[in-house]
Amino acid sequence: MRIAVAATPHLAIPTLNWLLQSEHDLVRVFTTAPKPSGRGARMTRSDVAQWCEERKVTCIEISSTSDFTSLLEDLDCVVVIAFGMLLPQNLLDIPQYGFINLHFSALPRWRGAAPVQRAIENGDTHLGATVFSLDAGMDTGPIYRTELFERDPEMRSLEALDFLAGQGVALIATTLKDIESSVSPTVQSVDGASTARKLSKDEASINWNETARVIQQKVLAFYPNPIARTIFRGDVLKITRARAAVDSNYQLVPGEVASTKSSLFIGTSDGSLEILSVIPQGKNEMGASDWARGVRIEPGERCG
Repeated sequence: MRIAVAATPHLAIPTLNWLLQSEHDLVRVFTTAPKPSGRGARMTRSDVAQWCEERKVTCIEISSTSDFTSLLEDLDCVVVIAFGMLLPQNLLDIPQYGFINLHFSALPRWRGAAPVQRAIENGDTHLGATVFSLDAGMDTGPIYRTELFERDPEMRSLEALDFLAGQGVALIATTLKDIESSVSPTVQSVDGASTARKLSKDEASINWNETARVIQQKVLAFYPNPIARTIFRGDVLKITRARAAVDSNYQLVPGEVASTKSSLFIGTSDGSLEILSVIPQGKNEMGASDWARGVRIEPGERCG
Protein backbone atom coordinates (compact mmCIF):
# COMPACT_ATOMS: atom_id res chain seq x y z
CA MET A 1 0.00 0.00 0.00
CA ARG A 2 0.95 3.64 -0.43
CA ILE A 3 1.41 4.81 3.14
CA ALA A 4 2.07 8.11 4.87
CA VAL A 5 2.88 8.58 8.53
CA ALA A 6 1.73 11.53 10.65
CA ALA A 7 3.85 11.71 13.80
CA THR A 8 6.02 14.01 15.88
CA PRO A 9 8.06 12.39 18.71
CA HIS A 10 10.66 9.61 18.67
CA LEU A 11 7.94 7.09 19.57
CA ALA A 12 7.10 6.81 15.86
CA ILE A 13 10.62 5.82 14.83
CA PRO A 14 10.27 2.03 15.38
CA THR A 15 7.25 2.01 13.04
CA LEU A 16 8.99 4.29 10.53
CA ASN A 17 12.02 2.00 10.48
CA TRP A 18 9.79 -1.00 9.83
CA LEU A 19 7.77 0.73 7.09
CA LEU A 20 10.94 1.79 5.30
CA GLN A 21 11.99 -1.88 5.02
CA SER A 22 8.50 -3.33 4.43
CA GLU A 23 6.63 -4.18 1.25
CA HIS A 24 4.66 -0.97 1.63
CA ASP A 25 5.59 2.30 -0.07
CA LEU A 26 6.35 5.02 2.50
CA VAL A 27 5.33 7.95 0.31
CA ARG A 28 5.75 10.82 2.75
CA VAL A 29 5.78 11.75 6.40
CA PHE A 30 3.82 14.54 8.08
CA THR A 31 5.08 16.11 11.28
CA THR A 32 4.28 19.23 13.27
CA ALA A 33 6.13 22.41 12.36
CA PRO A 34 9.12 23.51 14.47
CA LYS A 35 8.29 25.21 17.76
CA PRO A 36 10.45 27.33 20.07
CA SER A 37 11.89 25.32 22.95
CA GLY A 38 14.51 25.60 25.67
CA ARG A 39 15.88 28.66 27.41
CA GLY A 40 16.83 30.38 24.18
CA ALA A 41 13.46 29.57 22.58
CA ARG A 42 15.26 28.03 19.62
CA MET A 43 13.17 26.61 16.81
CA THR A 44 13.58 22.84 17.08
CA ARG A 45 12.50 20.34 14.46
CA SER A 46 10.69 17.22 15.61
CA ASP A 47 12.43 13.88 16.12
CA VAL A 48 10.51 12.56 13.14
CA ALA A 49 11.65 15.44 10.90
CA GLN A 50 15.26 14.71 11.81
CA TRP A 51 14.75 10.99 11.09
CA CYS A 52 13.39 11.86 7.63
CA GLU A 53 16.27 14.19 6.85
CA GLU A 54 18.83 11.51 7.70
CA ARG A 55 17.10 8.95 5.45
CA LYS A 56 16.07 11.24 2.58
CA VAL A 57 12.37 10.56 3.23
CA THR A 58 9.94 13.26 2.11
CA CYS A 59 8.82 15.17 5.20
CA ILE A 60 6.15 17.86 5.29
CA GLU A 61 5.94 20.04 8.39
CA ILE A 62 2.34 20.88 9.23
CA SER A 63 1.21 24.07 10.99
CA SER A 64 -2.54 23.65 10.50
CA THR A 65 -4.94 21.11 9.04
CA SER A 66 -5.23 23.20 5.87
CA ASP A 67 -1.62 22.24 5.08
CA PHE A 68 -2.88 18.73 4.21
CA THR A 69 -4.67 20.03 1.09
CA SER A 70 -3.76 17.95 -1.99
CA LEU A 71 -1.39 15.73 0.01
CA LEU A 72 -3.75 12.87 0.81
CA GLU A 73 -5.47 11.90 -2.43
CA ASP A 74 -2.68 9.62 -3.68
CA LEU A 75 -2.51 7.63 -0.42
CA ASP A 76 -4.09 4.34 0.59
CA CYS A 77 -3.68 4.91 4.33
CA VAL A 78 -2.13 7.30 6.87
CA VAL A 79 -0.60 5.88 10.06
CA VAL A 80 -0.81 8.30 13.00
CA ILE A 81 1.43 8.09 16.08
CA ALA A 82 1.34 10.94 18.62
CA PHE A 83 0.87 13.56 15.91
CA GLY A 84 -0.58 16.14 18.29
CA MET A 85 -3.28 17.59 16.05
CA LEU A 86 -7.00 16.74 15.79
CA LEU A 87 -8.05 16.24 12.17
CA PRO A 88 -11.51 16.99 10.73
CA GLN A 89 -13.57 14.20 9.20
CA ASN A 90 -13.35 15.63 5.68
CA LEU A 91 -9.58 15.01 5.74
CA LEU A 92 -9.84 11.60 7.40
CA ASP A 93 -12.08 10.41 4.57
CA ILE A 94 -9.66 11.24 1.72
CA PRO A 95 -7.20 8.26 1.75
CA GLN A 96 -8.77 5.06 0.43
CA TYR A 97 -8.59 3.34 3.84
CA GLY A 98 -8.59 6.45 5.98
CA PHE A 99 -6.27 7.10 8.93
CA ILE A 100 -5.27 4.53 11.55
CA ASN A 101 -3.86 5.55 14.92
CA LEU A 102 -1.49 3.74 17.29
CA HIS A 103 -2.65 4.77 20.77
CA PHE A 104 -0.82 3.75 23.93
CA SER A 105 -3.69 2.34 25.98
CA ALA A 106 -6.29 -0.41 25.75
CA LEU A 107 -9.16 1.74 24.50
CA PRO A 108 -11.64 2.91 25.61
CA ARG A 109 -9.60 3.24 28.80
CA TRP A 110 -7.42 6.35 28.87
CA ARG A 111 -8.54 8.27 25.81
CA GLY A 112 -6.56 11.47 25.41
CA ALA A 113 -3.11 13.03 25.51
CA ALA A 114 -1.37 11.16 28.35
CA PRO A 115 -2.62 7.55 28.51
CA VAL A 116 0.57 5.94 29.81
CA GLN A 117 1.23 8.65 32.37
CA ARG A 118 -2.31 8.44 33.75
CA ALA A 119 -2.24 4.64 33.82
CA ILE A 120 0.98 4.65 35.85
CA GLU A 121 -0.23 7.44 38.13
CA ASN A 122 -3.39 5.42 38.75
CA GLY A 123 -1.38 2.29 39.60
CA ASP A 124 -2.77 0.20 36.72
CA THR A 125 -1.29 -3.30 36.65
CA HIS A 126 -1.33 -3.42 32.84
CA LEU A 127 -0.53 -1.06 29.98
CA GLY A 128 -2.01 -1.34 26.52
CA ALA A 129 -1.69 -0.43 22.87
CA THR A 130 -4.52 -0.07 20.37
CA VAL A 131 -4.69 0.50 16.63
CA PHE A 132 -7.99 2.05 15.59
CA SER A 133 -9.56 3.92 12.69
CA LEU A 134 -9.51 7.65 13.34
CA ASP A 135 -12.73 9.60 13.44
CA ALA A 136 -13.33 13.21 14.44
CA GLY A 137 -13.68 12.33 18.14
CA MET A 138 -10.97 12.03 20.79
CA ASP A 139 -9.75 8.43 20.38
CA THR A 140 -13.29 7.15 19.78
CA GLY A 141 -12.95 5.37 16.43
CA PRO A 142 -13.54 1.65 15.73
CA ILE A 143 -10.77 -0.72 16.82
CA TYR A 144 -8.64 -3.05 14.69
CA ARG A 145 -6.22 -4.45 17.27
CA THR A 146 -5.59 -4.17 21.03
CA GLU A 147 -2.94 -5.77 23.20
CA LEU A 148 -2.33 -5.67 26.96
CA PHE A 149 1.07 -5.89 28.67
CA GLU A 150 1.82 -6.47 32.34
CA ARG A 151 3.39 -3.34 33.82
CA ASP A 152 6.75 -3.48 35.55
CA PRO A 153 5.95 -1.68 38.83
CA GLU A 154 9.22 0.29 38.68
CA MET A 155 8.84 1.36 35.03
CA ARG A 156 8.53 5.10 34.48
CA SER A 157 6.57 6.75 31.69
CA LEU A 158 9.73 7.21 29.62
CA GLU A 159 10.55 3.50 29.58
CA ALA A 160 6.91 2.45 29.26
CA LEU A 161 6.32 4.62 26.19
CA ASP A 162 9.48 3.33 24.51
CA PHE A 163 8.39 -0.24 25.24
CA LEU A 164 4.90 0.30 23.81
CA ALA A 165 6.29 2.08 20.74
CA GLY A 166 8.32 -1.04 19.98
CA GLN A 167 5.41 -3.40 20.59
CA GLY A 168 3.18 -1.24 18.42
CA VAL A 169 5.09 -2.10 15.26
CA ALA A 170 3.57 -5.59 15.13
CA LEU A 171 0.10 -4.16 15.76
CA ILE A 172 0.50 -1.73 12.86
CA ALA A 173 1.84 -4.46 10.56
CA THR A 174 -1.05 -6.80 11.38
CA THR A 175 -3.61 -4.03 11.00
CA LEU A 176 -2.36 -3.16 7.52
CA LYS A 177 -2.78 -6.82 6.57
CA ASP A 178 -6.29 -6.74 8.03
CA ILE A 179 -7.12 -3.71 5.91
CA GLU A 180 -5.79 -5.37 2.76
CA SER A 181 -7.96 -8.40 3.60
CA SER A 182 -11.05 -6.19 4.02
CA VAL A 183 -11.31 -6.88 7.77
CA SER A 184 -13.60 -4.30 9.37
CA PRO A 185 -12.76 -2.70 12.73
CA THR A 186 -15.03 -3.19 15.75
CA VAL A 187 -17.10 -0.29 17.06
CA GLN A 188 -15.48 1.03 20.22
CA SER A 189 -17.43 0.47 23.42
CA VAL A 190 -18.25 3.35 25.75
CA ASP A 191 -18.15 1.04 28.77
CA GLY A 192 -15.03 1.63 30.84
CA ALA A 193 -14.08 4.78 28.96
CA SER A 194 -11.84 7.23 30.81
CA THR A 195 -9.93 10.37 29.91
CA ALA A 196 -6.16 10.84 30.12
CA ARG A 197 -5.85 14.60 30.34
CA LYS A 198 -2.53 16.27 29.56
CA LEU A 199 -0.09 16.59 32.47
CA SER A 200 0.45 20.01 34.00
CA LYS A 201 3.38 21.42 35.96
CA ASP A 202 1.03 22.28 38.83
CA GLU A 203 0.21 18.58 39.24
CA ALA A 204 3.90 17.77 39.55
CA SER A 205 4.16 19.42 42.98
CA ILE A 206 4.26 16.65 45.60
CA ASN A 207 1.81 16.70 48.49
CA TRP A 208 3.64 14.90 51.28
CA ASN A 209 0.32 14.33 53.10
CA GLU A 210 -0.51 11.70 50.49
CA THR A 211 0.56 8.07 50.90
CA ALA A 212 4.00 6.81 49.94
CA ARG A 213 2.47 4.62 47.22
CA VAL A 214 0.53 7.50 45.65
CA ILE A 215 3.63 9.70 45.60
CA GLN A 216 5.76 6.88 44.17
CA GLN A 217 3.30 6.45 41.30
CA LYS A 218 3.41 10.18 40.61
CA VAL A 219 7.22 10.11 40.44
CA LEU A 220 7.07 7.22 37.97
CA ALA A 221 4.29 8.77 35.88
CA PHE A 222 5.69 12.28 35.61
CA TYR A 223 9.15 11.35 34.27
CA PRO A 224 10.54 12.74 31.97
CA ASN A 225 8.03 15.60 31.89
CA PRO A 226 7.06 17.58 33.93
CA ILE A 227 8.93 15.61 36.68
CA ALA A 228 7.58 15.35 40.22
CA ARG A 229 9.01 18.06 42.46
CA THR A 230 9.15 19.55 45.92
CA ILE A 231 10.74 22.57 47.61
CA PHE A 232 13.77 22.25 49.88
CA ARG A 233 15.39 25.32 51.45
CA GLY A 234 13.52 27.49 48.97
CA ASP A 235 14.80 25.70 45.85
CA VAL A 236 13.01 23.29 43.54
CA LEU A 237 14.11 19.68 43.97
CA LYS A 238 12.92 17.33 41.22
CA ILE A 239 12.58 13.67 42.13
CA THR A 240 13.27 11.26 39.28
CA ARG A 241 13.23 7.89 41.08
CA ALA A 242 11.67 6.85 44.38
CA ARG A 243 10.02 3.90 46.07
CA ALA A 244 7.83 3.34 49.09
CA ALA A 245 10.13 2.32 51.95
CA VAL A 246 9.24 -1.09 53.36
CA ASP A 247 11.65 -1.33 56.30
CA SER A 248 12.57 2.25 57.15
CA ASN A 249 13.67 2.83 60.75
CA TYR A 250 12.56 6.45 60.54
CA GLN A 251 9.28 7.76 61.95
CA LEU A 252 8.97 10.92 59.88
CA VAL A 253 6.14 13.42 59.69
CA PRO A 254 4.95 14.31 56.16
CA GLY A 255 7.69 16.19 54.34
CA GLU A 256 10.37 15.57 56.97
CA VAL A 257 13.76 14.59 55.51
CA ALA A 258 16.29 12.13 56.92
CA SER A 259 19.40 10.55 55.41
CA THR A 260 22.06 7.94 55.99
CA LYS A 261 25.33 7.46 54.11
CA SER A 262 23.53 5.52 51.39
CA SER A 263 19.84 6.48 51.59
CA LEU A 264 17.46 9.45 51.66
CA PHE A 265 13.94 9.29 53.08
CA ILE A 266 11.04 11.75 53.15
CA GLY A 267 7.99 11.27 55.36
CA THR A 268 4.49 10.76 53.93
CA SER A 269 1.07 10.21 55.48
CA ASP A 270 1.68 6.48 56.02
CA GLY A 271 5.44 5.96 56.21
CA SER A 272 8.55 6.97 54.31
CA LEU A 273 9.39 7.37 50.64
CA GLU A 274 12.95 6.38 49.76
CA ILE A 275 14.34 8.87 47.26
CA LEU A 276 16.75 7.29 44.77
CA SER A 277 17.69 10.10 42.36
CA VAL A 278 17.04 13.83 42.10
CA ILE A 279 17.66 16.91 39.98
CA PRO A 280 18.59 19.84 42.24
CA GLN A 281 17.74 23.31 40.97
CA GLY A 282 20.31 24.39 38.38
CA LYS A 283 22.13 21.05 38.40
CA ASN A 284 22.14 17.69 36.62
CA GLU A 285 20.54 14.48 37.83
CA MET A 286 22.39 12.74 40.66
CA GLY A 287 21.95 10.03 43.23
CA ALA A 288 19.80 11.16 46.14
CA SER A 289 22.35 10.10 48.75
CA ASP A 290 25.06 12.12 46.96
CA TRP A 291 22.80 15.17 47.01
CA ALA A 292 22.00 14.64 50.71
CA ARG A 293 25.69 14.50 51.63
CA GLY A 294 26.30 17.72 49.73
CA VAL A 295 23.55 19.74 51.40
CA ARG A 296 24.14 18.27 54.90
CA ILE A 297 20.57 17.75 55.99
CA GLU A 298 19.82 18.85 59.54
CA PRO A 299 17.52 16.85 61.87
CA GLY A 300 13.89 17.90 61.47
CA GLU A 301 14.30 19.66 58.11
CA ARG A 302 11.28 19.41 55.84
CA CYS A 303 10.31 19.66 52.19
CA GLY A 304 7.37 21.89 51.33
